[in-house]
This record gives sequence, structure tokens and C-alpha cells, in this order.
Amino acid sequence: MPAVDYYELDALLSDEERMTRDSVRAFVERECLPVLEQCHSREEFPRHLIPRMGELGFFGANLRGYGCAGMNNVAYGLIMQELERADSGLRSMASVQGGLSMYAICAYGSEEQKQRWLPPMARGEAIGCFGLTEPDHGSDPGGMETRAREAGGDYVLSGVKRWITNGSVADVSIVWAKAPPQGEIRGFLVERGIPGFSAHDIKGKFSLRASITSELVLEDVRVPRAALLPNVSGLKGPFGCLNQARYGIVWGAIGAAMTCYETALDYAKQRVQFDRPIAGFQLVQQKLVDMVTEITKGQLLAYRLGQLKDAGRARAQQISLAKRNNVSQALHVARLARDILGANGIVNEYPVIRHMLNLETVNTYEGTYDMHTLIVGRDLTGLDAVR
Repeated sequence: MPAVDYYELDALLSDEERMTRDSVRAFVERECLPVLEQCHSREEFPRHLIPRMGELGFFGANLRGYGCAGMNNVAYGLIMQELERADSGLRSMASVQGGLSMYAICAYGSEEQKQRWLPPMARGEAIGCFGLTEPDHGSDPGGMETRAREAGGDYVLSGVKRWITNGSVADVSIVWAKAPPQGEIRGFLVERGIPGFSAHDIKGKFSLRASITSELVLEDVRVPRAALLPNVSGLKGPFGCLNQARYGIVWGAIGAAMTCYETALDYAKQRVQFDRPIAGFQLVQQKLVDMVTEITKGQLLAYRLGQLKDAGRARAQQISLAKRNNVSQALHVARLARDILGANGIVNEYPVIRHMLNLETVNTYEGTYDMHTLIVGRDLTGLDAVR
């Protein structure tokens, strides 16, 4: 039974879904948690875990064929939940690998591109990244400045992408650029080592320190026509990928909140002040009740969204609502946990401050809280408040 399951959601899961969750949890506890604090301190990703994650089928787990596990979306969500119980950086790596990079190739790529890249990416032998965000264009990707021009049957790419997870270690980068003839946004597969292409890690982060975050620089990078993703044009392409990643975040945020709640509950039972455990005081109990309430609501949102996704009925706006809610409430849970732990809440002896800082980023990337508010608002009213 999961550590936090106030509404007996476990009873709704299939045997396969429970087995998937439990196996990922065992992997996280055995192989991830012992190294994550040191990775956070050193500002590096535990790269030795990537082959193991591939071996266990985490990458592109809800994709079918080409060596992917072909799980349903609830099982995939539970993988993301358990990875983020450890650290948002661990889930981010898997989300970008599967939900963004592999999905882009699977949904929009040619058969040759799928055969070449998806099997090694599923095994963790090749790493992907997703180049959409630019220094001056985050919430408004349609304003991107990266350009592709035709040259002798090839394309030449120029531009800069920033805040790119996996960027400096990626074997293939999905780069979105405005391309001829009409400046429509198209996706290109840019391979490591190609002349004019470089990736530089962004250091000095206080959040997602155990994650590789990079800037991609394209200086007249020539790629063959075969590098173009042939089956999509316009923002529909990157947005379709983002919805896959956002779905994983809906579940992952719950995992981070669970860890914060469990840590705070155990601490409150053991910490004695005024001759009794602080868990016996009304204000502390109120915080714990608020935490488990928000986790439970987030679990039910994620589970129902997974059902809709498996039925082919999940809408982008429903994913936005769940991402907006679950991440913001996970951040609220983390802050309450930090408060319960007092001064101990800011040291790395406990995971709470690490999760709290990570969630500040998760609340921003893949669509900010405010942007998802406006997406749902437009869906409700039919009126666009963005433009």
C-alpha cells in the first residue's frame, strides 16, 4: 500500500500498475536516494542511473513499439510519481527523454527516424533533449528567433535555445525553428558533434541542481533534409509534445509532495516541545491535514486524467488544469513541511528544502502556473486573455 493513500486509491489500480509502482519505488530507494543529496550538492546528474532506467523500461514507457514498454498511462504516471519522490531532476530527465524527445520522433518522425533513434533511446543508450525555449521566448514560443533556411537541399539552422534539460549530454536534440517557405515552425533532429552546434551547462542554480540544464547554440548548423520531422508543422508539434511531458509532471509533483508530507509527519511525531510531540498540537495537525488533503485531491486528478488519456479523451486544457493544481499544491505542501521541521527544514539532512526548491522550477517550466490559468480560463469562457 502506498505511504499516502487516504482514499484507498490503491484499490483502483490494476495488478500491473501496482507492480510497476512498487518496482520503481524499490529502484529509487535502493539506487537513487543514496546518491541524490551528493549529486544535488555537486550540481550534477547521476548519469550512471540512465542505463538502469532504460533497462527497467522507464523511457517512453507509454509508447508502443520500437523497444518501448507500451504501458498504459496510469502505469507511466506512477513511474513519474516514484521518480519525483526522489528528486524532480530524476523525473525531469525521464520526462524529457520520453515525453518530449521520444514522443516527438514517435508522433512526427519518419519510419527511418523512428527505427534509428527510438530503440537506443528506450534502452538509455542514446539521450535526447528538446530545444524549444529561447532566452527571450518562454511562454510565447511562437515568437522564437531560431531560423532554418534551405541551402542546396539541406537546412541551415541558426539560433539559441536555453533552459534545455539533458542538453549537454544529448545525442540528438529536437530543435524547433521557423522554416521556409512561410516561416512555419518545424522540428529538426540535430545530432551531437555536428559542426556549428554546441551546448553549455547553466550553473549556479538553486533549484533542480541534480539536473543537467543547458544552453544550445546553433551557428549555421547544416543538417540534411532527412533531419526534418516530416509529419507536423506549426506550434501543434511542440505543444503536442509538451502535453505529454505535462502529464508526467501531474504525477511527479504528487511524488515530491508525498516525500515532504511523510518527512514532516515522522518528524512531528518525534520532535518534542513543551513535553510532548509537536504532532499533538492543533496548528501542526492542521498543516498535516492540509497536506494530505491536497495530496489526495492531486492523486484523484492524476488518476482520472490517466483514465481519460488511455481512452483517448484527455484534452490539453484538462492537462493544464491538473499541472497547474498539482504542482502549485505540491509546492504548498513542501512549504508546510519546511515550516513543521523548523530550522531542520533548511538542511540537507532532510529532503524537504531540496524538493521545495525544485518545485519552484517545476511550477514554472512546461507552462507557468499563470499560463495554465489562462489556458483553462479561455476554455471556460471562450475568450482569449493572452493576446
